[in-house]
Amino acid sequence: MIKSYRYFTPALLLFLLEAIIAWYVHDNIIRPYGGDFLAVLFLYCLIKSFFYIPPFKAALLALLVAYAIEISQYFHLTTLLGVQNSKTITLLLGSSFSWMDILCYTSAFVLIIIIEQFRSQPTAGRPGIRNPKK
Repeated sequence: MIKSYRYFTPALLLFLLEAIIAWYVHDNIIRPYGGDFLAVLFLYCLIKSFFYIPPFKAALLALLVAYAIEISQYFHLTTLLGVQNSKTITLLLGSSFSWMDILCYTSAFVLIIIIEQFRSQPTAGRPGIRNPKK
């Protein structure tokens, strides 16, 4: 059950953007780096959509999932499972390990933490009361 539409809507939009990038963008910058960066943002929003979990823990979980997928690429998991010919599985899990992907995932994690820090700070004219179910 969806717990937060505030995160679910961006998750849907990020999913659509990721799909558009995967199917229609075939360049050397947006698809490999932008897609990886957006993947962690998508995972974060998806996690926050369904679970009441603090922002740092949700961001860390999203980052660890991305790292796990990247590590599976290092060990050629799709080949080990015999699904290397499945375009869908290869699209979801990827096919080759890259340290640049790790950097993109980590950059997205840092951005999430910065944004959530700013969002949690009180501003002028608004009391510093936070909603614990963010």
